[in-house]
Amino acid sequence: MKNVNKMQLPLQTLSLVVGFMVWVLLSSLMSFIKQDISLTAGQISFVTAVPVILGSVLRIPLGFYTNRFGARGLFVLSLLFLILPVGYLGMANSFTDLILSGLFLGIGGAVFSVGVTSLPKYYPKEKHGFVNGIYGVGNIGTAITSFGAPIIAGMFGWRMAVFTFIIPLLLFAVLNFIWGDRHEPKVQTSLKQQMLGVYRNNKLWFLSFFYFLTFGSFVALTVYLPNFLVSEFQLSEVDAGLRTAGFIALCTLLRPVGGWLGDKFNPFKVLMFVFTGLTISGILLSFSPTILLYTIGSLSVALFAGIGNGTIFKLVPLYFTKQAGIVNGIVAAMGGLGGFFPPIILTLVYDINGHYAIGFMALSQFALASLIIIIWMYYTDKLNLSNYIVNNAGQGILVTDENGRITKINRAFERITGYREEEVIGQNPNILSSGQQDPRFYGGMWKQLKEKDIWQGKITNKRKSGELYTQWLSISVLKDAGDNITNYVGVFSELNE
Repeated sequence: MKNVNKMQLPLQTLSLVVGFMVWVLLSSLMSFIKQDISLTAGQISFVTAVPVILGSVLRIPLGFYTNRFGARGLFVLSLLFLILPVGYLGMANSFTDLILSGLFLGIGGAVFSVGVTSLPKYYPKEKHGFVNGIYGVGNIGTAITSFGAPIIAGMFGWRMAVFTFIIPLLLFAVLNFIWGDRHEPKVQTSLKQQMLGVYRNNKLWFLSFFYFLTFGSFVALTVYLPNFLVSEFQLSEVDAGLRTAGFIALCTLLRPVGGWLGDKFNPFKVLMFVFTGLTISGILLSFSPTILLYTIGSLSVALFAGIGNGTIFKLVPLYFTKQAGIVNGIVAAMGGLGGFFPPIILTLVYDINGHYAIGFMALSQFALASLIIIIWMYYTDKLNLSNYIVNNAGQGILVTDENGRITKINRAFERITGYREEEVIGQNPNILSSGQQDPRFYGGMWKQLKEKDIWQGKITNKRKSGELYTQWLSISVLKDAGDNITNYVGVFSELNE
């Protein structure tokens, strides 16, 4: 059983490699296909982008059904089904044929949700980022096709190159059937229940937006670069494929680095670095008239997008333990859709003004918006953690403003004193006074607070019911940068006889 578990990471990663190899067949071979099938520039952009549609939308149900039935069955069925659109593409003779085959080739990209949902079940939480990062190396399949398919097409023709990809599909369908885990832990919650449990959570949509940008920029440049480099910079098909493969390889190999960084450091801080870099990269691509500057801009996108892709999937199981399948699917789907629109938008922008600058500047602006959101999430998360600690502390806590009016209490305060929050907010803490302490006691307390900013001691107070009780009380003074008092914080615990 342990050997089967250990085998799942390499088996599922290699299965993803095969899926992604097939996913980008159209974009990798487009410079050859358009020589046989007459296509306009707009049609080329649409054909190369269309595999992303099903590859994105199907990620949601595949993530859900992986939790219900396991990765073994999903991989076997997906890889076997992909043989049909690959075979159909090899016989395509029209724009319609390319659209139909490309639509179903999208399943090759959709299988990403299978492993990213399945693999965390085999590893402790502190390794989820790195494990999903390793699995994400399966993106290298796009590099293999971008580089290898044009070489095969140059030797034997693009149709024979397409048919060649049926071999790895059959091979890995068999390997998953033999070595896939038949006893993978299953989750039987219905799709409706899981959706109802997550759709109102703003973190789901923020993570989706982040992945829309990081993975979307990776997919967009993967499908756009081969034909773009040939038409814009007059490179050969093989040279363009090699450069595209370099972009893909860098982005892919940095994915586990991003996952490891998310495990090792605060993932929010890692994403701040990522989106700052993507903002600068988008600006650089907007003003890149030479192949050298364009190469630098593209590789910087690969660097930051690769790290971001790995880090984001560290946050998914962190926030959505019970709904990881459906959330992984939604986030992954948004990432795939992020690769569908940019190639079309870039082509439209070029048709209008003859430049790509505005399209690439949009990448920069989206990255800047993501940076602002991630900074907000980081500080909100810290605030939520502080509130959680305060509300669940075993000791009673009350906070007053500088005038001594209560602004916040916790659950332990309510339990010990009997007062509810709405009864004490805005009140003076003397509502708890038992009358057992004389003015000299309070005079000494305030004197010490003024001199040392802290006071501790035993005091007798009164509950809402009128019952007296003894507590150990600690009062601290909070001040701003100008040494002005902003709050008083009292922390107390009841003393039993």
